[in-house]
Amino acid sequence: MAAPHRAAVAGCALAALLPALAGCSTIGSGDGDPEGTVVLLTHDSFYLPEDVLDAFEAETGLTIDHRPQGDAGQLVTGLALSRDRPIGDVVFGIDNTFASRAVAEDVLEPYEARTPVPERFAYPGSDPVLTPIDYGDVCLNIDTRYFAERGIPEPASLDDLADPRYRDLAVVQNPATSSPGLAFLLATIEEHGEPGWQDYWTRLRDNGVLVVDGWTQAYTVEFSGSAGEGPRPIVVSYATSPPAEAGPDGAAPPTRALPETCFRQIEYAGIVAGTANEEAAGELIEFLLGPEVQEALPESMYVLPVVDGTPLPEAFDLHAPRPTDPMSMDPGRIGENRDEWISQWRDLMLG
Repeated sequence: MAAPHRAAVAGCALAALLPALAGCSTIGSGDGDPEGTVVLLTHDSFYLPEDVLDAFEAETGLTIDHRPQGDAGQLVTGLALSRDRPIGDVVFGIDNTFASRAVAEDVLEPYEARTPVPERFAYPGSDPVLTPIDYGDVCLNIDTRYFAERGIPEPASLDDLADPRYRDLAVVQNPATSSPGLAFLLATIEEHGEPGWQDYWTRLRDNGVLVVDGWTQAYTVEFSGSAGEGPRPIVVSYATSPPAEAGPDGAAPPTRALPETCFRQIEYAGIVAGTANEEAAGELIEFLLGPEVQEALPESMYVLPVVDGTPLPEAFDLHAPRPTDPMSMDPGRIGENRDEWISQWRDLMLG
């Protein structure tokens, strides 16, 4: 998920807890022959273990020069502003909430990956300029202990957030400043339509929902189910967040993601238009789809691999629900309406 993630997610969610790692400026030496270096532009939540990146250098003889660019929106904006003088060779971290902008700005070269990726993850369009690398689901997460201790039924749906039983219990992110916040806004629009989503958010506001700028504050400070031990037992996070809360002995986490509330995010990589290093850029994209990276993604960025058959850590199999029918929205529709929807949301929620 586009930064700040995964989450995400986002991660990505765990990556947001690792600013020292995610913010490093160079991976590999970056000091050798420029023709042997491939410049990778990412969101700030990108992180892969050093030994995984060393494997790319050993296999290809290429060094990765990693340059974080901010969140997913800043990543796309930077590509557009530098179109005439490209600042990188490969971009990673454009997700489906911003993908249409990257396509419209014509900042990517067509590239068809050699590694098979299921069609369900593909960006719609005739020219494949975006290669799916990982995916995740933005969902409501709950602190199950909180509800058990108080004898309150656990919420199960988006509509439950507006129920008076859950007054002052939920924390969400600002969609103007947060990738999971934007995904959650899109989920409510997909669920309630127009103008129904505005009525829904008015009910959330009147029911005491707390809005904060980003995932880190929401999950690690305000949420009661994580290290912050905050006062609110309902938070917008990821389906892959509960494994991060599992005990070191394999004990079940005290949190749960609600699969009926999930919105699917897909993260893409692409070759930057105008690069003089197109062949090396293609090699890096293939590496991102290779087993070393795909297997590392869950525990590095708390996102899921797109390549079928990639094994998952046991905690993800046990505690990360994979909704069979997550909400989604056509990227073109998102691109046409995103700024207006955010503006309308801001008027409703922030005045």
